Amino acid sequence: YFRDLLNRSEASLQDSFQRGFGPLFSQNSRVFQDLYSDLRLYYRGSKINLEESLNDFWARLLERLLRFLNTQYSISEDYLECVSKQSETLRPFGETPREFKLKVTRTFVAARSFVQGLVVAGEVVRKVSQVPLSAECVRALMKLTYCPHCRGVASVKPCSSYCRNVMKGCLANQADLDTEWKNLAEAMLLVADRLNRPYSMDAAVLSLPKRIAEAILYMQDNLSTFNSKVFQACGTPTESPSPEEPVKRGQNLAEDVSSTSGAGLEKLLSDVSRKLRDMMKYWVQLPGKLCVDREAKTSDENKCWNGMAVDRYLPEVMGDGLASQINNPEVEIDITKPDITIRQQIMQLKIMTNRLKNAINGNDVDFQDASDDISGSGSGMCSDDQCVRDPRVMTPSTNRPRNYPNPPENKKVVKGLGSRNVPCSALYLLSLATVLLRR
Repeated sequence: YFRDLLNRSEASLQDSFQRGFGPLFSQNSRVFQDLYSDLRLYYRGSKINLEESLNDFWARLLERLLRFLNTQYSISEDYLECVSKQSETLRPFGETPREFKLKVTRTFVAARSFVQGLVVAGEVVRKVSQVPLSAECVRALMKLTYCPHCRGVASVKPCSSYCRNVMKGCLANQADLDTEWKNLAEAMLLVADRLNRPYSMDAAVLSLPKRIAEAILYMQDNLSTFNSKVFQACGTPTESPSPEEPVKRGQNLAEDVSSTSGAGLEKLLSDVSRKLRDMMKYWVQLPGKLCVDREAKTSDENKCWNGMAVDRYLPEVMGDGLASQINNPEVEIDITKPDITIRQQIMQLKIMTNRLKNAINGNDVDFQDASDDISGSGSGMCSDDQCVRDPRVMTPSTNRPRNYPNPPENKKVVKGLGSRNVPCSALYLLSLATVLLRR
């Protein structure tokens, strides 16, 4: 979406400037192309200092215009350097560069950080989904799922509290993502608000041609005053032996940005924000979601499978997170040995949240170059062998097994379950939003 905005903005600039400024644009088109190229690279995550890039654009444009509008003089490189040093005092383009930089920086910092937040969230889900289940968890799942078959009560569902204790024990480490996951979602919602009106990203990007044209016309209209100040500061340049005809005043033919131009973005951000709110408690709600289709109803709490027989389940339901599982009666866990991969992802969430908070304040954010991630590889999207196509959460199979007096020990079964992914339906939502914004 954002790259499409940049393409539309650049196409508008090329069309309107070709008609409105003629040779002035055609002979200096590279300056404008480089500006849009830098903006694209910055958005993609390249290590470009956005403010320096914008300052460089105005400096190069001043040098080109000074020569183009003063064909009666031979202006040397040394003279241009002198003018460049005086540009902040002389303000050849009026207030436009300062306002331009403020608006563009605020918009691009927010846009890039928002998309990077989606990418990081998707990457966290992808990596966490690859964390294997422990042997104790696999044993508890087998007992939960298959033991009723062995006891001849295959139709009886597990007790609700029993199922939740099993799932909370299996997903104890994942639940510890909860705090930083919510912090990230809240920071992204604030950035999304920045991108929305009155800081409409659409309006900021699509208005670039008009603002640049205004700056050029300001210099043309005030050329005499500007030249006299330059001559005072840097001296009068030598006259050209073969002066060309004076350049005619250009026209600002760039289209005005519609007040409804941000409607598409507003809807997109609204949809993504709603999904972010829905997913704030994803990790602590996951055990319940995994149990909802397999547990017995509340009315059948005396007729459910409690792990040993068809009867009421007496133990209380454990809290969320690794530390709360110290007395989990269903899954034996060493709470002193947290999963390293998940701890690393918690740190990634913290780092991304801090970057987003900087972006909310308009401060530039230093990201690792993400240009290779645009296609979706490594950008938090599901690959065919990582996520199921079914949008529902993924659960261990409960198909009727072959009948054995006791479930045979099968290392392949354990391995298969251990490598099975944690549900990644949330990953689809994040990936979709990322693709839409990057398109």
